[in-house]
Amino acid sequence: MIKIDRAIIVEGRYDKIKLSSIIDGVIIETEGFGIFNNKEKQKLIRRLAETKGLLILTDSDSAGFKIRSFIRGIVPNELIKHAYIPDIFGKEKRKTEFSKEGKLGVEGVRPEVIIDALQKAGVLYEETKASDKREITKLDLYEDGLSGRENSDALRKKLLKHLDLPERLTSNALVQILNTFLTYEEYKKAVEEIKG
Repeated sequence: MIKIDRAIIVEGRYDKIKLSSIIDGVIIETEGFGIFNNKEKQKLIRRLAETKGLLILTDSDSAGFKIRSFIRGIVPNELIKHAYIPDIFGKEKRKTEFSKEGKLGVEGVRPEVIIDALQKAGVLYEETKASDKREITKLDLYEDGLSGRENSDALRKKLLKHLDLPERLTSNALVQILNTFLTYEEYKKAVEEIKG
């Protein structure tokens, strides 16, 4: 697994699945053009950009470039790095037809192509900070009543609202985002405040 300190922006679920098998880091999907109207996700992306910086890795078709351009319009350019998938023509395995432009997207290319794109973007050699900080885990969420318990959903939504985060984060995404924005102590304080 390759550790990337920046938050990585991809278009969809299958792109995220592909990257998750290669990369250890925060991966956010735009849900395609859904990003254009999703104010919560836009706010989260801006916040991640300010905290970690962004790496945009969209498909090399016109849709991918429209999404890339939109993000450049909502996030200062100095906080963004770009990785590009080369034009490789073919059809993704899960699809019955070629895409409109006939190009493979992030989900369809070999891992080596993605690693090469990351290398060219200059993110593979970024120093990762050695940290002995206590990470927030899924067990912490469970023990604090934020998952797997009666009323967990309501309590988790209360925490997300308190932290000004989107309410539709999965448990895995929530753990990543909490570890990005908070120390363990800040997390525990926020949990105490919402249970108050």
